[in-house]
Amino acid sequence: MSAYDVTLIIVALALLGAVALPRLLEHRPLSFPMIYVGLGVALFSFPGVPTVDPIGNAVVTERLTELVVIVSLMGAGLKLDRPFDWRSWSSTWRLLGIALPLTIAAVALLAWGVLGLLPATAILLGAVIAPTDPVLASDIGAGAPLTEIEEEHAPEYEWGTVQFALTSEAGLNDGLAFPFTNLAIAVAAAALSAEEAWLLDWVLVDVLYKISAGVVVGYLIGEIMARTVFRAPGTLRLAEVTAGAEALAATFLAYGLTELAGGYGFVAVFVAALALRHFEWEHDYYRRLHDFAVMVERLLLATVLVLFGGALAGGLLAPLTLPLALLGLALLLVIRPFVGAVAFVGSDAPLTDRAVVSFFGIRGIGSFYYLSYALAHASFRQRELVAAAEQLWAFVGFVVLVSVVLHGVSASPIMNELDRRRERATEAGADTER
Repeated sequence: MSAYDVTLIIVALALLGAVALPRLLEHRPLSFPMIYVGLGVALFSFPGVPTVDPIGNAVVTERLTELVVIVSLMGAGLKLDRPFDWRSWSSTWRLLGIALPLTIAAVALLAWGVLGLLPATAILLGAVIAPTDPVLASDIGAGAPLTEIEEEHAPEYEWGTVQFALTSEAGLNDGLAFPFTNLAIAVAAAALSAEEAWLLDWVLVDVLYKISAGVVVGYLIGEIMARTVFRAPGTLRLAEVTAGAEALAATFLAYGLTELAGGYGFVAVFVAALALRHFEWEHDYYRRLHDFAVMVERLLLATVLVLFGGALAGGLLAPLTLPLALLGLALLLVIRPFVGAVAFVGSDAPLTDRAVVSFFGIRGIGSFYYLSYALAHASFRQRELVAAAEQLWAFVGFVVLVSVVLHGVSASPIMNELDRRRERATEAGADTER
C-alpha cells in the first residue's frame, strides 16, 4: 500500500469523523481522540503500510502539529463568552501564573534529580509537557459562542466556570510555555559557550519582547478583522458560501505576521480571537466563525491522531523506560492535580469545580509541536537534546496516550455529574427565594 493510498484513507476517516463522531459520542465515556488513535494503530499495523516516524520527519511533524494548534486557538478564543478583565479572569491567571510554572519546575526537577537527565533536557521535558492542550481540551471546554453568556454573567460564577477556566488556560498556556522551551535550548547552548549574558537575553527577548509582540499584533489583527467582518457589506453570494472563513484568515494573519516580527504566534492567534469575539458581543455571526474554525480543526486533528496511532504501531514507545513512565503518570495523577489545587488557594471557586479543573490537565498536540520545534531548532551545540530525541518522544507519546484514554473516558461522566450538581444547586436556590 502506497503512502498516497494511506493519505486518502486518513482524509476520508477525518471527514466522516468530523461530521458524525461528535454527535455519536456525546454523553458517552468515549472520545473523538480515542477513536482516531485506535484507528491509526489498526491502519498502520497492516503489512506494507508505510511507517510513521516523527523524528525522521521532524519538519512535517512540526508544521502539521503547529497548524492544528493555531486553528484550535482561534476556536478557543471565539468560545469565551466572558468580558476580558483581570478580576473575572482570575481562574486563568491562577492557572497560568502558578500552575504552569510549578508544573514545569516539578517535571524538570524530577527529570534532573531522579532520572539523571541533563539540565537542558529536563527543562525541555517540563516545558513540552506542562501546557494544557487547546486541541484535546476542546471537548470539555466552553461551548460555542453565545451559549453561556447568561451563565457567565451570573453572580455565582464570578470566579469563572470549569469550562471557561480550561478553555482560557489552554488558549494562553501554549504560547506562555514557549519561553521555557527556548530556555532549554539556551541552557544547552550555554553549556558549551563562554557567553555570560544568555540569561538576560532570554528574559528580554524570549519572555518580554516575544510575548508583548504576540499580544500587540494579535490585538491589532483581531480589531482589523472584526471591522472587516462586521462593517463590510456581505451581500455577495460568495460571502454566503464562504461564511466563517474569516476566522481562518485571522488565524493565519495573526500567526504569520507575529512570527515575522519575532513574537509568539500562539499568543497572537488567541489574542486576535478574543479581540474579534468582543467586537460585536452578541452577534449571531460568531457561531459561523466558530463552527468553521472547529470543522477545520477537527479535520486536522483527526489526521494528526491517526498518524499518532501509526507512530505507536511503529514502536514510538519502545525507548520508554520505567522511570520515564512513572514520571508521566505522576504528572497526570499527582503533579497537575496538586499544582491546580495550589493555584486555587484563596479562590472563591467551589471545591468540586477546583478539583475538576485541576484533574483535567489534558496533554496533547501542543506537546508534540513543542518537542518537534525544540529538536528541529537545536543547533549542533545542543546535541544533548538531539541525543535524547527518542526517549523524549517516547515519554511525550506515553503521556499523551494516557491522557487521551484517562481524560477521554472520564470527561463525560464527570462533566455530566457537575452539570447535575449545578442544576440541583440552582433549584435549591430558587426554592429558598420562594
